[in-house]
Formats: sequence, structure tokens, C-alpha cells
Amino acid sequence: MEGETSWVSHCLDDNGGDNGNFNSFLELSDEDNKENTEVSLDLILPDDLLERILTYLPVPGIFRAGSVCKRWNEIVNSRRFLWNFSRVLSQKPWYFMFTSSGEPFGYAYDPLLKKWYGIELPCIETSNWFIASSCGLVSFMDNDSRSELYICNPITKRYKRLQEPPGLKFADYSALAISVNRTSNNYCVSVVKSKQVPGEYFQWDLSIHVYDSQTRIWVTHLTQVLPGWRGGDESVICDGVLYFLIYSTGGGAHENRHSLIAYNLSNRSSQDELLKSSIPVPCALTCGRLMNLKEKLVLVGGIGKQDRPDIIKGIGIWILNGKVWVEIARMPHRHFQGFGEFDDVFASSGTDDLVYIQSYGAPTLLVFDMNQKQWKWSQKCPVTKKFPLQLFTGFCFEPRLETVP
Repeated sequence: MEGETSWVSHCLDDNGGDNGNFNSFLELSDEDNKENTEVSLDLILPDDLLERILTYLPVPGIFRAGSVCKRWNEIVNSRRFLWNFSRVLSQKPWYFMFTSSGEPFGYAYDPLLKKWYGIELPCIETSNWFIASSCGLVSFMDNDSRSELYICNPITKRYKRLQEPPGLKFADYSALAISVNRTSNNYCVSVVKSKQVPGEYFQWDLSIHVYDSQTRIWVTHLTQVLPGWRGGDESVICDGVLYFLIYSTGGGAHENRHSLIAYNLSNRSSQDELLKSSIPVPCALTCGRLMNLKEKLVLVGGIGKQDRPDIIKGIGIWILNGKVWVEIARMPHRHFQGFGEFDDVFASSGTDDLVYIQSYGAPTLLVFDMNQKQWKWSQKCPVTKKFPLQLFTGFCFEPRLETVP
């Protein structure tokens, strides 16, 4: 298994034993001669049974098991094991938190074991890169030239660099999204670019570019000018539809500063349909984030005050039902206050059934379970704040071993 991930647990109140100890022996008793013989389990278990036992280990345990002996290493690296592992043990989405803005190192939080693990990401250089994830794969795009784009499995460290996306070389805004087919493991990557039309403050060029892992080529789906709106840096692919937020440039009377565009990747919505199909956001939002939770579009955002929309009074979670937003939850005030230096900026990311919300000003992580409708704090992250203006950010991903870029 590739990579040099440090599977050292950083759980502050873990009272469990050492998961890395696999020197197990079976003691057999012979009453006739009263001799005790120790026999290694590795010698008596057939491969298929040993493989089944190992599939019940957590992800860090798989990496430790691979270093026990040659036989175990071959088993945990076999395609059959990796495929079965993803179906035997249910994994919850993890959250990766960067330790600083200038390094690709950080800690990944496992909500099942309530532990943090030190991980160094390949490809990415700083935390301000564009990041999107789907089904175990994470896409990274640099924030400077926006010409470096990688697909990576953060657990196995396998990665692939894609061709430079077409379109505008120096877009003012870019939004990155990735969608992985859970059956075939094929994936598509989309980049929505937006740039102000020279001399026209209220008009912005917008283009949509999509990469297909099967054809290995980029296709420009759409280019058009948006009057009164511009693109941003937030997008997600959900059930074959590319959703991205657009922002009012003040060219008209808009009730909200944000709106949602739904672009069908299969039918390729026409230019005329793009703005006509826009969906207003539920309220004045700050830090609006789009997420794919089991092929349902979810929006997380700060709810702005009536008189001062830039100041938030709470955080809400909505799910899109047709063209109507349905509020699922609102962060309790006691949790809202628990962020300490929490003001009007925060990060949020989610997949499967979990939504993670993190303050930019502190390494504090709050988890919302969509099924149980419960808010819970994560275990304290080992990241420490070194100076007052230090910012913290991160992203959510599925810990999968079988997905390959």
C-alpha cells in the first residue's frame, strides 16, 4: 500500500489498547502429555478466512496489518480484499484539518473511533488550493495559475495529474467539483470559470468545463455572459447535475445576493435556460457551501441579520426538494457560541450523512448527523493556534482504499 501516512492516534482520552499488536497465538492443551504448544494463527488460518477477519479492521489497522508479514501485506493489497473491505465495514466520512496555510500537513478525524491521525497530502502545496471530494477521491487545483489539477486518494497517496483545464487562463473566480461513479469508479471533474467583461462591471463571462476519466479529455460545455451576476468558488455535482452559486453584482433589484444555478451535465442546458432555471437561496447567506449527501443537494450557510446581512445570527442546513429549500436544522445557540472567536466566516464540508462545520479562527470542529439530527463536538484536534490571526480550514472525504485516480 502506497504512501507514508502516519497512523499515530492523537485521541486525547483514548483508553483502548494498541490496535497495532497482531502477535496473537492460540494455546492448545493436550491433557494426555500435559504439554502446551503455541501455534501462530497465521499458520492455521486459510487465506480467505484471514482476509475476512482483516476486513473488519479500521483503516489505520489495515496499514498496520500490512507491515506484520509478507503474507498479510499481499492480502491487504489484493484487489479482492480492497473491494470487500469497502463493503464489510461501514466507514463514516473523515474531516481533514490543515495545521497551517503554508503546508500540506494536517490531521484527519475519524468520527467512528473519535481519533485524529496525522496525514501529509501529496500534490497539494498550500491549504488555499481549490479542493473537492467524492467517494474516496479528492481533487486539488492550485489557486495561482489554476493550471495544476490533481486527483488523489488521501489514504493510499495514489494520485494523477490531469491536463490543464481549457477556457480562461486567468479567471477571477473558479469553482471545482468532482463526482465518482460508485459502481465503475469512473469520475468527472468540472471547473466553472468566471471573469469580468473588460469595461463592464455588471457583466461577467462564465464558462463550464468538464473532464471525463474514461475519455481523458476536457470538454467545454458552455460559455456565456451573465448580466448582473458573476460566478464564485462554490460548486458540487449531484445526481448528474452541476450546481453552483452565483453572486449579484448589483446590476438589478435582487432580493438575495446569492442564487443557485442547476446545469444538467447530460442534457447540457442551453444558455437561455441557465438564468431562467436559477433557484433563489433561502435567505441572506454568508459562507454558503454546497454538498452532495447521498445524491441530495444540501446547503449550509450563515444566516445574516435583517439589518446587517454580513453579520450572522446563526447557521442553517437546508436540503433542495425540487426547487424548494427545506430547512433541516439550525445550529443551537449554545453550539454557535462555543466556537469562541467565531464571527462571520466559517468552513463547512460534508458527505454521506455527516456535515462538518469549522471556525476559521480556531481548530474547533462541530459535526451534524443528518440521520440522527444531532450536533456533536469532535475530539479536540492536536492543532494548536500559534498566533492570533492564524486561520484554520479543512475538507471532508470518504476513507476508501479501493478507489484509484
